[in-house]
Amino acid sequence: MKLKMKRSLLLCLLLSATVALRAGTNAVVCQSAERQTALLELYTSEGCSSCPPAERWLSEQKDSPGLWKDFVPVAFHIDYWDHLGWRDPWSNPQSTQRQNAYAQVWRSESVYTPEFVLNGSEWRGGWTKRVLPALADVKVGVLTATLIGTNRWRVSFAPIKADTTGYEVNAALLESGVSSDVKAGENRGRKLAHDFAMVRMATATLSMHDGAWRGELTLPPQGQFSAGRAALAVWVSPPGQMQPLQATGCWLP
Repeated sequence: MKLKMKRSLLLCLLLSATVALRAGTNAVVCQSAERQTALLELYTSEGCSSCPPAERWLSEQKDSPGLWKDFVPVAFHIDYWDHLGWRDPWSNPQSTQRQNAYAQVWRSESVYTPEFVLNGSEWRGGWTKRVLPALADVKVGVLTATLIGTNRWRVSFAPIKADTTGYEVNAALLESGVSSDVKAGENRGRKLAHDFAMVRMATATLSMHDGAWRGELTLPPQGQFSAGRAALAVWVSPPGQMQPLQATGCWLP
């Protein structure tokens, strides 16, 4: 009995030391594997009556074992439906600009909501089947984002294949578990819930330093905006291209 008590006490001490060590470090790190992680984008609006089902499906991905490992979700709330009588609290001109940029790449004459984009390609209707399509099993390199202080993120990308053209990095602060009582427009009288909603986004160019592509981004401290659970999404692309090469993300403490 005494031997068992000693072993239990030792185990408790070791666990306590481990927790204390982790609690004593303020580092927040989001990191991918070498295998490509997909960027899953949803273009949506509270002013769109057909958007709530798409957002409910996206919200279900919070419980997916592939979250952050296989895919990184971002809900971009566009602002071109705000004129219908209800301003979406999460609408952002950056979201509209990004969707329009995709339309130019695809030579599409119009944009619409809800629209899913998976790894830079339009994904029509697939979400209604409740599952993501099989993702490419290809190794592209490790993407890492580390929080410095309260609002600066240091990003590094170590590609599998050497490339001298460089990379662009985008980072988006997201919030989940938030909702809105819509008082006008197509969804008048409904309470709409949102997850992975983009609230701020920043872009930077990565430069070669010490054998890896590195750069820094500045985003507002999460405490300034988030009424729900905060997360970070990060993705890199070749210069001037929309299609992401690698993505990573994580929940923020």
